[in-house]
Amino acid sequence: MTTAALDPSRNPLRHDAQVIGLVGLAHGVSHFYHLLLAPLFPWIKAEFGLSYAELGLLMTVFFAVSAVVQTASGFVVDRVGARPVLFAGLAFLGSAALLLSASSGYAALLLGAGVAGLGNGVFHPADFTLLNKHVSQPRLGHAFSVHGISGNLGWAAAPVFLVTIANLATWRVALAAASVVAFGVLAVLLVLRHVLDPRELGSAVGRPKAAPASAGGSLLGFLKLPQVWVCWAFFLLTTFSAAGIQSFAPTALTQLYGIPFTLATASYTVYMLCSAGGMLVGGFAASRTSNHDRLIALSFTVSGLMAVLVGLNVAPGLLVPVLLGVIGFGAGTAGPSRDLLVRAASPAGATGRVYGVVYSGLDIGLASGPLFFGALMDAHLPNWVFFMIGGFQLLSIFTAVTVGNGNRSRRGATAQAPAA
Repeated sequence: MTTAALDPSRNPLRHDAQVIGLVGLAHGVSHFYHLLLAPLFPWIKAEFGLSYAELGLLMTVFFAVSAVVQTASGFVVDRVGARPVLFAGLAFLGSAALLLSASSGYAALLLGAGVAGLGNGVFHPADFTLLNKHVSQPRLGHAFSVHGISGNLGWAAAPVFLVTIANLATWRVALAAASVVAFGVLAVLLVLRHVLDPRELGSAVGRPKAAPASAGGSLLGFLKLPQVWVCWAFFLLTTFSAAGIQSFAPTALTQLYGIPFTLATASYTVYMLCSAGGMLVGGFAASRTSNHDRLIALSFTVSGLMAVLVGLNVAPGLLVPVLLGVIGFGAGTAGPSRDLLVRAASPAGATGRVYGVVYSGLDIGLASGPLFFGALMDAHLPNWVFFMIGGFQLLSIFTAVTVGNGNRSRRGATAQAPAA
């Protein structure tokens, strides 16, 4: 089979679907492990006599380690390839679950959380490098859409899976079962590893050592590019906002609107479902435009203003699920365009490194956001939880537009270069 037949600009649909499916499956496991411990906190707290602050520190350790590893793993991806790094991440996640299931004290829990963060940190650089290198350009919007949806499904599946097993057996058995999820998906990827084989492409993925020269003349040359850091700020702002919804939306809604906690929790479920629906729609929308920043701006304008409306407490309580659904749909619609925006900002040969640095902002936002919004809740300001959620979403628009303008300027300069 010739290299031309495997040119990623014209891959067969079956090939693209296989790559998207395998990468999405792995990404779902990553998000599943984001919630590996939180649903089991009642059991862990009772067994070890921990405070809520000590439990929260476990999550902070997870995301802090992940942020550091995410930055470093981008360099590893560009050096050795994305496929082995992805396999290693799944192996670390499975090992972390086994380590946590056998924990005899708080120190062991912290260690297990750190190992889980080590595994989680590799996914975005590896995932997006695989998608960008193996999926046809016209299908990338759909690929990023599926990637985002799979993450949401992982978040949705974890509490049900873990709590059900913990109720039927113990929290330790639930964690051991979670390790089977990671190792099971790793086994699937190993069996189908040929689908993600970089030698199929005859591209830079198969020749990672040439990357430094393509990325601005040095291994760290991409760090001089302003758009990389603006992208990082965009991810920090948007995930900082998302952390507020994930951590405190049900509690804040109960205090604001006086609605039952079951309805407030259902509103969050609606948010998640609409976010997944938004990602599906956003994949089609992103495939039809190169101005992804404008799509992001429109999506977050609607989402941010709706969050502010929730904080104003002027709507009837029964409308809260609808309002949360609109917030989720807007944020979800922006997802595929967000990932394509980063792709367009990445210099040739530095995809893994750029995604690693940029997505470290995601982990930092998820690690620090709950602390900020928790302080607002402790200050009895539930309305400000939603004001700030909306405010950070609206503020992120300026970072997206800045990156988009820079991408358009580079496209224009490239188009004019032959005539110069």
